[in-house]
Amino acid sequence: MKSKGYAAHVAKGALTPFEFERRDLRANDVALDISYAGICHSDIHQAREEWGRANFPMVPGHEIVGTVTSIGSAVNKFSVGDLIGVGVFIDSCRECEQCLAGLQNYCANGMTGTYNGFERDGVSPTYGGYSNNFVIDADYAVKVPANLDQTGVAPLMCAGITLYSPLKHWNAGPGKKVGIIGLGGLGHMGLKFAHALGATTTVFSHSPEKEADARAMGADHFVSTKNPEFYNELASDFDLILNTVSAEINLEDYLRLLKVDGTLVMIGLSGKPYAIGAGTLIGKRRSLAGSMIGGIPELQEMLDFCGQHQITSDVEVISAEYINQAYERTVASDVKYRFVIDASTF
Repeated sequence: MKSKGYAAHVAKGALTPFEFERRDLRANDVALDISYAGICHSDIHQAREEWGRANFPMVPGHEIVGTVTSIGSAVNKFSVGDLIGVGVFIDSCRECEQCLAGLQNYCANGMTGTYNGFERDGVSPTYGGYSNNFVIDADYAVKVPANLDQTGVAPLMCAGITLYSPLKHWNAGPGKKVGIIGLGGLGHMGLKFAHALGATTTVFSHSPEKEADARAMGADHFVSTKNPEFYNELASDFDLILNTVSAEINLEDYLRLLKVDGTLVMIGLSGKPYAIGAGTLIGKRRSLAGSMIGGIPELQEMLDFCGQHQITSDVEVISAEYINQAYERTVASDVKYRFVIDASTF
C-alpha cells in the first residue's frame, strides 16, 4: 500500500515529505485512512536521537485516529467505516504473563513500538502515523466513540492513556486528593481525568498564567510553584500526586505533601537520576512509583470513558508542512496543549 508522510532522515535533521509502502493486509489486519496524528514530545526525542540510536528514515507518530478502509479475512472486531485509534505499540509477544493479562505495554519480551523499530520478524521497519494511511493487526487497535471530536482524539492514544492508567491503578476518585505536577500535554489530560473521576484535584505549575485554564478544565485548586511556602502549607495532604514534567525538580518537596500511604507517580522522564532520602518515604509509608501508557483493554476503557464524559485533548491543528515549527514550539512549551497534524495535508 503506497503511503505519503513526513520523515526524519538524519538525527536532528528537518522532517521532509517521504513516500513509502506499507505491507499488504494479513488475515487479521485492518487498513485505515488516517484523519489526525498527534505530535508527542517523545517523537522529538527519537527523531533527534536523544534516547539512543535511532532508525532512519523515521516516520514518527504514535497518536493516530482514522477510518477503516479494508479488513483482513479473519477480522471480526472492526468493519469498514469504523473510526479507530492506534497508540504507542502495534504488537507484543502475546505469550508472557503481562500480555495474557492485557498489559501488553509491559510485555516481558518488549512491545513493538509504532515507529523507530522493527516488527516481530526483526526485519520489517515500523513507520508511524505522520502519514496518510496505516496498517495494523486488529488486536492492537481500538474503537473510538463516534461522539468525540476527532481533532482532540489522537493525543488520547498516548497522552490520554498515560494519565488515565495511573489514576485508575491508584484508585483516584471521590474522597481522594490528587495533585498534578505540570499543565502541559500530559498534565492537562491528568487534570481532566482526575476531575471526571470525582477526585479533589490540585494543579502544581510554574506558570501562574495557566490558572484560568486549569480551573476551566476542572481544577479545584491551583498552586504556583513559584510560591516557596506551598510545601509547608500542603504538607501531608495528598493521596496521589502525578509528576508529568520532564524537568528536574526536588521530589522530596512533593513526597512530603503525601499522606500516610500516599504515592508519587513518575510519568515525565528527566534527563538525570533523582536523589531521594529514605526517611521521607519511611516516615509515612509513602511510595514512589512509575507508570507507562496502558494495555489494549485499558486503552479501550479510557476511550469509552472519554465518550461518556466528553473528554478530548485541547489541540492546535496544523498542516504537515508546519511539523518542524511545531517541534520547536513543543520544546519551548509554546502550545495549548498538543499539536495535531491534519493527515489530509500529507
